[in-house]
Amino acid sequence: MTRNRLSDETSPYLLQHQDNPVHWWPWGDAALSEAQLQNKPILLSVGYAACHWCHVMAHESFEDAATADLMNAHFINIKVDREERPDVDALYMHALHMLGERGGWPLTMFLTPHGEPFFGGTYYPPTERFGRPSFSRILTEIARIHRDEPTKVRGNADAILARLREAPPVTEGGARLNEDAIADLAARMVEAVDSVHGGINGAPKFPQTSFFALLWRAGLRYNSKPCRDAVITTLRQICQGGIYDHVGGGFARYSVDARWLVPHFEKMLYDNALLVSLLTEVHAETREPLFAQRIEETVGWLLSDMRVPGGGFAASYDADSEGEEGKFCVWTEAEVIAVLGAEDGVWFCETYDITAAGNFEGHNIPNRLSTPDQLGDAAEARLTAMRALLLERRRQRVQPGFDDKVLADWNGLAITALAQAGDHFERADWVAAAADAYCFVMTNQRTGDRLWHAWRAGVAKAPAIAADYANMIAAAVKLHQVTGERSYLADAAALTATLDRHYTHPSGGYCLSADDTTDLIVRLRHAHDDATPNANGTMVSNLVALSLLEGSGQRLQAAESIIAGFVTELAGNAAGHTGLVAGAMDLAKPQLIVVIEPVPGHAAALLAAIQALSLPGAVTLRIADPAALPADSPSFGKTAVQRQPTVYVCVGPQCSLPVTDPEALRQLLLDARGTTV
Repeated sequence: MTRNRLSDETSPYLLQHQDNPVHWWPWGDAALSEAQLQNKPILLSVGYAACHWCHVMAHESFEDAATADLMNAHFINIKVDREERPDVDALYMHALHMLGERGGWPLTMFLTPHGEPFFGGTYYPPTERFGRPSFSRILTEIARIHRDEPTKVRGNADAILARLREAPPVTEGGARLNEDAIADLAARMVEAVDSVHGGINGAPKFPQTSFFALLWRAGLRYNSKPCRDAVITTLRQICQGGIYDHVGGGFARYSVDARWLVPHFEKMLYDNALLVSLLTEVHAETREPLFAQRIEETVGWLLSDMRVPGGGFAASYDADSEGEEGKFCVWTEAEVIAVLGAEDGVWFCETYDITAAGNFEGHNIPNRLSTPDQLGDAAEARLTAMRALLLERRRQRVQPGFDDKVLADWNGLAITALAQAGDHFERADWVAAAADAYCFVMTNQRTGDRLWHAWRAGVAKAPAIAADYANMIAAAVKLHQVTGERSYLADAAALTATLDRHYTHPSGGYCLSADDTTDLIVRLRHAHDDATPNANGTMVSNLVALSLLEGSGQRLQAAESIIAGFVTELAGNAAGHTGLVAGAMDLAKPQLIVVIEPVPGHAAALLAAIQALSLPGAVTLRIADPAALPADSPSFGKTAVQRQPTVYVCVGPQCSLPVTDPEALRQLLLDARGTTV
């Protein structure tokens, strides 16, 4: 019986489409089998809950009875939540790029009954506009071609499939990721940065945290002021622009303009996690109050608005409410004055660029691009109280859609960010929240030694991708360093073993999907970063950290094999593989800081010296008993000096002399993190 099967799903995005007249199937073997049984082509539609243009196409086409009739008559229609099945999305987005099309969502792909792509696009309008044919015309023509020109369909599918399966050519000599090459890469990356507004030149502007995290590391490593300044300028602009929600906290996904004023209003967990991590790293060096404030506000938003019962973190908030993008977040001048009163309201409007005419389509996006400097403690406290009143009023509005599914990879990023920030700012409650989220994922999204990618409404589902393991390993490593609990280190080792067993590729590195994922025609393998860091780059850094914590040389060899597996890609586009390059920096110069604290609480001055510097990639190990040091660690056998708190700084196999003085430690750390090229 033909019907819409999405009511049986848990994904909020799929449930948004459960009442469509389209006979949607969820992705899986059952849908593929049905396509083969009926010998119908597959119409694959991929989107996500917070996607504005996904909503537009849904209202225009998928809710339209005539369009649905065309779809149902000629296709097996499959709807995919890209966040629930990122492996499916990545595969067919890659195929779209091979067709010479720009990517984006909604992704609309046409497949053979066996799931092989032969044509595709993104958003299609209901009538011909934007230089694009109407969706109904596309449906009719694709159905005709599949029926009348099977040879053409077969030829297209075979050509795309061959390219999806082909191994990259081997570059003679590979890519040289030595210090000179990385320093040169960073210098070239700076040239792409907008020196006035920050971010990559042009518009739209995305936070590009992996890109700027690498620039920051390079700025410290090679003493490059242009690199450091590019990051600081970018973060200041993002923190004061409209991409930041000044009333409710948290960052939107991107800005449509070059000044960071007008956001695409959806908020994603991963953006906020990655920005908290980068802001914390930069604050460690600059001690800039703005960065501390934005970290505190964003963490506050994560804990108040993004946690689900049990402690895991939800995926996103929508850009739309009441069918209008950004309606929940914008203000009129009259509304602000009505809430705050005349005197406070006028001052607030002057500070946050709120006018009668508006700065966005007749409304206002609060921002401080024109008043970026901190106004002093008293003034900032007064503004904080005003924002709280506006937030209370805003909560009375119709809320945007909330996607409360818990994703293992994004939660791994959030856990790491919270643990890092909690440690830096001495916020035990943030560290506890990180531990709660970690426990949620490891309890609800793990069966035996395997992870599940997604969880919602008590159901764990979707096969884990490599990033689920990589990011949860990073989270476990960070929690171990922050709390000293060895169970996290044991978890990291166990998750690494599972990742190695099911995701390793013979050419080196990891595939996106596991070797026993049955519903994909190709297992993709790449190392370039997207909006989130690639698992391969993350794992290089993870393996270096594990080698330092366990004293295992085999971990370093495994990290080297990942780099070796992607030499061709690195040679062609190193700037697109920033996570892998950052991992290579860790691998070239593994840094271990061992803090021996015979009497608990007596190492505060030494720990403060460590916290007063940005030390990306460095692993800090706090122990009370030197006997706990691994036998293969370069620090093995080191002891406290006369039972005083003592620090050893190890770079590769060499460890420093014992240090008990905070100022001497600071200089030692500066020497260890830098490299002259």
